[in-house]
Amino acid sequence: MARQVPGTPGRPATFRHADRLLAHSARAAWAPLTVTALSAVVGSAAALAAPAALAAAVDGVLAGEGARAARPLALVLAVTVCAEVVGALAGVASTATAVSVLRLRFVAHVLTLGAAELRRHPAGDLANRLVSNTGTAGSVPLASLSAATGLLTLIGGIAALLLTDWWTGVAFLAAVPVAVIVLRVFVARLSGLYEPYQEAQGRLAARLTDTLAGIRTVRAAGTADREIRRVLAPLPDLARAGHTLWRAQARGVLRIGLLLPLVEVLVLAVAGLGVTQGRLAAGQLLAVAGYTALALAFADHVDGLAALAHARSAGGRVWEVLALPAPSPGTRPLPPGPGALSFRGVTVARDDVTILDDVDVEVPPGAMTALVGPSGAGKTTLASLAGRLADPDRGQVLLDGHPVADVHPDALRDAVAYAFERPVLLGGDLASAIAYGTPGVDGAGVRVAARAAHVDDVVCRLPDGYATPAKAAPLSGGELQRLGLARALVREARLTVLDDATSSLDTVTEAQVTRTLMEGMRGRTRLVVAHRAATAARADLVVWLDGGRVRARGTHRELWRDPVYRALFASEPEPPADASAVRTEGGRVTPMPPGREAAGGEDRCTAGP
Repeated sequence: MARQVPGTPGRPATFRHADRLLAHSARAAWAPLTVTALSAVVGSAAALAAPAALAAAVDGVLAGEGARAARPLALVLAVTVCAEVVGALAGVASTATAVSVLRLRFVAHVLTLGAAELRRHPAGDLANRLVSNTGTAGSVPLASLSAATGLLTLIGGIAALLLTDWWTGVAFLAAVPVAVIVLRVFVARLSGLYEPYQEAQGRLAARLTDTLAGIRTVRAAGTADREIRRVLAPLPDLARAGHTLWRAQARGVLRIGLLLPLVEVLVLAVAGLGVTQGRLAAGQLLAVAGYTALALAFADHVDGLAALAHARSAGGRVWEVLALPAPSPGTRPLPPGPGALSFRGVTVARDDVTILDDVDVEVPPGAMTALVGPSGAGKTTLASLAGRLADPDRGQVLLDGHPVADVHPDALRDAVAYAFERPVLLGGDLASAIAYGTPGVDGAGVRVAARAAHVDDVVCRLPDGYATPAKAAPLSGGELQRLGLARALVREARLTVLDDATSSLDTVTEAQVTRTLMEGMRGRTRLVVAHRAATAARADLVVWLDGGRVRARGTHRELWRDPVYRALFASEPEPPADASAVRTEGGRVTPMPPGREAAGGEDRCTAGP
């Protein structure tokens, strides 16, 4: 049985939607499909003409006409070959087009989903659906056309048999109902068997992806054998589903394989009797044999019918993800404003667990506000609502008095910038990674942001500087966080959200970065998820979350009087009154002058052309 995702249709409805999805992919590939269809029609016509041309050639040779009698047959064969070549090339193009349409639609939809919806499908399972299931489903247009061509050839072969000798046509038609029943049962049986096989594949892929993401932990713990067993746990289900599927295919092919020779023997026996009775000539006997072979060639499309059943099941798995609800994009522009952020009656629940419960928070414009609280208090969830990375189940989030749900996504992305605890560098090299999502920024702008995040010296120490591929850059966790911060700073948004984006920095660097947040971003609103007392102490306002509710708000010094609040930072002393005055063992912090490499010497590092 198909796994039914909450909020999605059951299995029959899923298959109906899958059929529509597959039809949409076929329409998208109409141009190469049209060429393939025309080639198939021409090829089928030539194939149907071949037995008659062969019969005429044989009768002509027997009548003494010589090689001239074979010319029509040679022409028919040449047309058949050309049609097959053109059809094969156009068929490949149609499949590629259909697959690309499905994959683009799948990826586009996944990128619009919220975190709650994405949690329903692990990354490995999504990758399996994107790569394997869309590839299988994309073969539907060509497989359907192939089945239609086989049906056309079957009908044409039967019609030709009836025209050549109606007795042979009737003999063939007598076996058609039995063949139809066998094929129908075969396809219906396979449609239900592909699904458990694909689901087992998805579970295995999801477990493998999770293990690879935590491979360092696995190696450090010495638990490789246990992880191998965990990853391969769905393998028995996969093998069981595969064996069931293959047995069903074998039984279906065996039945069809036994039926076809019986039909052919019956038709040829009737035709042979016609020759002995003088009803058929020698050439007509060959024609009957050829038309019978053409009509029975429909059985060669059994693999295509099985592929259609497979593709229907794969299309259902693709549709399960496409059916997940995505937030409706806003359409309104966002007028200029100072960056005032409001959370009003915000409630968020995940899997029947309340994360935020009727939260009201006002973030002053131009100020730095820190969100503090124990793990699970809802800090990250609240921060994700600010830029509509997620939507609340109830309540409203407003930016400068405008509901973020009504704001056009492009306008919202321009107004809200994010820096995360574990940033992922996208875009190619380091310069592109910092400028990612900010079109038009030049190399100078990238370096200004990198200096503000105190990561310019790190990049300039690399042999290729800002041209270093992001995946190949040997960066520590703190350096990676600073690059993520630079990516947020380069946007100069009215609201910048830092989701624990300085947790991996050492004390000195954290003080330098925080000074940038306080002084370099003065006048812009900053919302910071904080775990350090020093970070909270530098904020203009601290919002203390506990159990999904606002427990208190005020300055850090005011809240420090509460022993429960102090317990949040139990391992840290109270920060000094001037929280920015952090000193090293050798004395005060002396940030590197802009444009100079940490190793000393002239500035030879550039970002971009």
